[in-house]
Amino acid sequence: MAYWSFREELSLANRLRRSYYELLRDELDQHMVQYGLIDSFNNFRSKFQDFPFVEKRELKPRARIPDVEYECQNTYLVIFAEDSVPATCKKYIRFFDDNKTTKVNLLRSRTLSLSDTFERNEKHLDAARFFDFFKALLPLDYGLLIQRDPTFRNKDQYVLSHYHVRVDWPIADAAENLAVGLRYISKDLYEKGDKYAEDIQKKFFEYYALPQTAGGRRTAAIVAAQYFKRIPCITTIYVGSSESRSMMRISERGISKYVLLNLSDSELHNIAQVHHIPAQTFYNKYTVHRYAESAVCVFRTTYGYTIHSRPPEDGKLREIKPDVYWLSISGQHIIPRPGVWKYPPLSMNIIYS
Repeated sequence: MAYWSFREELSLANRLRRSYYELLRDELDQHMVQYGLIDSFNNFRSKFQDFPFVEKRELKPRARIPDVEYECQNTYLVIFAEDSVPATCKKYIRFFDDNKTTKVNLLRSRTLSLSDTFERNEKHLDAARFFDFFKALLPLDYGLLIQRDPTFRNKDQYVLSHYHVRVDWPIADAAENLAVGLRYISKDLYEKGDKYAEDIQKKFFEYYALPQTAGGRRTAAIVAAQYFKRIPCITTIYVGSSESRSMMRISERGISKYVLLNLSDSELHNIAQVHHIPAQTFYNKYTVHRYAESAVCVFRTTYGYTIHSRPPEDGKLREIKPDVYWLSISGQHIIPRPGVWKYPPLSMNIIYS
C-alpha cells in the first residue's frame, strides 16, 4: 500500500494542490538538469578538461561507479515536499530557526553573496527571481528544503524554507524500516543475526539504485527518501555527487538517473529516423553540445522494482535472498534540452544495445 494518496483519493482542494505541486516540479526538473548536468559540463569545458561521461554499464542495476571525485561537477541535495514538513521530523531532518532562509540568517552566512536588496518573497517558487535565489544556495553544504509554506494555512504556496539541512536518521534505522515494510523482518534489524542485518543494509542501497560504497549527499538522499515515507504526501529528492556525474531523482514514481551521453552522429541520425524527426530538428532540440562527429544528449534511466523489492501479496514474512535483483530498468529516454516546449522524451534502448 502506498504511503501517499492517489489523486482519485484526494479532496478537490488537495487535487488542485497536487496539480500545482507537479507543475512546479516539472519546472524544477528542468533547472536541476541544467545545473546538475549541463552547467557541470560547461565547468569542465571552461577549464579545458575532458568531461568524464558516464558509461552505459554504470546505469545498470548493481553497477559500480568509479571512486573518483571531480571538482568541476556540481553537487547538491534538494528535498521538495508536497505538504508542510511536521515539526516532529526535526529530530532527524535538521531544519530549525537558525537555518531558515530569512534575510538575517542569509546575510550572516559568509558563504553567500546575497546583497542587502534581497526580498523575502524571492524564496517562493512562484517568484520571478526564485531560480536566481535557488541557484545561489545550491552549492552550499548539506541540503535545501522546499515545502508548502506553513505560514499560509489556506493557501498553497511553496517556499525554499531552509538551507544547510542535514539528514541525521541512521542508515541502519532506514534499512530496518524498509525491511519491515517489505516483510523481510518483523521488527528489529538484528532479529536474524548480524549477517542477515548486513545483507538488509546492502539491499537498502540497491533498492535506491546506489552502490553500498556511496556516501555523503547520495546516502543522505536515500535515507531522507525512506524517512519521508512516514509523511502522507509525495516528496521529490534531487541529488548529485562529484563521483556519480549524474542527477538522481527519487519520487513517488520511483528512481530516475539523468546523465550526459556522447553519441556518434550515426547513432543520433538513427534515433531521429526511428522517431520521425528531421536530423537538424533533433540536434536543435535534444543535444546540448556538438563535437566534430558526435553530440551530447541528456539521457534518463528509470528503474522499476522487482517482485523481491515489493511487499508480498500474502503479507507473510520471507527470507532475503542476496543474489536476486531488486531493480530492473523500466525506461530509457533521451530527453529534450531544458526549456524545449513541444518535443517529448524519446524512448530508446541504449544501455543494452
